[in-house]
Amino acid sequence: MRRRVVITGLGITAPNGVGVPSFLHSLENGTSGVEHFEKLKELKFSCQLGAKPTISEEIRKQYFTDLELRNFNSSGILYGVIAGLEAMKDAGISPAGKEGDPLWDLGVIFGTGTSGVDKFREAIYKLDDKNVRRLGSTTVAQTMASGISAYLGGKIGAANKVTTNSSACATGTEAVLMGYEHIASGKSEQMLCGSSSDHGPYVWGGFDAMKVTTFKHNHEPERASRPMSATASGFVPGSGAGALVLESLESAEARGATIYAEILGGHVNSGGQRLGGSMTAPNSEAVKRCIKAAVADANISEEEIDYINGHLTATVKDPVEIKNWCLALKRQGNDFPYINSLKSMIGHGLAASGSMELVAAVLQLHHGFIAPNLNCEDLHPEIEQMVSKNKIPTTKISTSIKTVAKASFGFGDVNACVIFRKK
Repeated sequence: MRRRVVITGLGITAPNGVGVPSFLHSLENGTSGVEHFEKLKELKFSCQLGAKPTISEEIRKQYFTDLELRNFNSSGILYGVIAGLEAMKDAGISPAGKEGDPLWDLGVIFGTGTSGVDKFREAIYKLDDKNVRRLGSTTVAQTMASGISAYLGGKIGAANKVTTNSSACATGTEAVLMGYEHIASGKSEQMLCGSSSDHGPYVWGGFDAMKVTTFKHNHEPERASRPMSATASGFVPGSGAGALVLESLESAEARGATIYAEILGGHVNSGGQRLGGSMTAPNSEAVKRCIKAAVADANISEEEIDYINGHLTATVKDPVEIKNWCLALKRQGNDFPYINSLKSMIGHGLAASGSMELVAAVLQLHHGFIAPNLNCEDLHPEIEQMVSKNKIPTTKISTSIKTVAKASFGFGDVNACVIFRKK
């Protein structure tokens, strides 16, 4: 039998709120974190918008020493460390003392798509100038893929499994499922799970070149990210990090910890880039199989799901995603669960999207509300034929929800879906 696993800590570094209290306020009030970047205009980007957390020097110094900040240039690691350590504090778990034993029963699974892109660029220029000695001792730690989990593991003293996963936009949701399985199988008591993503032109440029980002709202940033809208024209690139502390139910109850939710199960799969799936597009059959398998693994019926936190990026694939949910859950019209997309507020956080959206979903479950879908007053007609408008709220709804489904679909035709419930 699998051990029961619960969520006991949350941390967030989002474009519309750094820290859970600020982020929760933005969720409830529909606050956008999308902004115009003059630098992108100078570089002749079609989409001159983006979304990134605002980190003051004061906040940086709360989480990093002056020595660590010397020659530090990795926004993804910065965001991940802040979110991860906030989640640990929220869970009431203190880092191991510097001279004592590490935390043998606590591990870290923290994913990313890229790490230290700006630091890597900086290193290239120094090498080109034949200044290899000026690279410094932290270049490798900031640019290796596992840099984020390594920084977090060291700051916490985590001594169980410490690793980094990477599955494009499914990374954060997959990380949580990996942590869940590790605890459920009895290999650890606590896992810090999440994901992060760098910001800036060197990360976002490829998507602009692919023409999957919006270019129609450069003069009105807050109206740019339009999941499920008839006038959606592409996603707004974003960045940030989300973190969740997962813990065995026995450990959480023994500590008297706050329990936000219980993870019931989930599933990860791939469409094999067949049957319409590709490097950039999902295989609908695989998406439906992933959702169905997650429901089966959670040992619930489709009717029990009250709310879906969708992937929904504001591209032409939004109606396809809704159709897949309808078919997988065998629900439509007014029988469909409530659904929203955090991307309407913070854009597409890439590898960080799943974890930031999971934090948002858990907060909605815990506080009893559905956050608004911004810029969705003109619901896509294909979606309107499948789902009743009142299930896609454009203003905050206060309501009691019990069971949540969260799914993420990433480049490479990879999918992840997790089911959790209010305990």
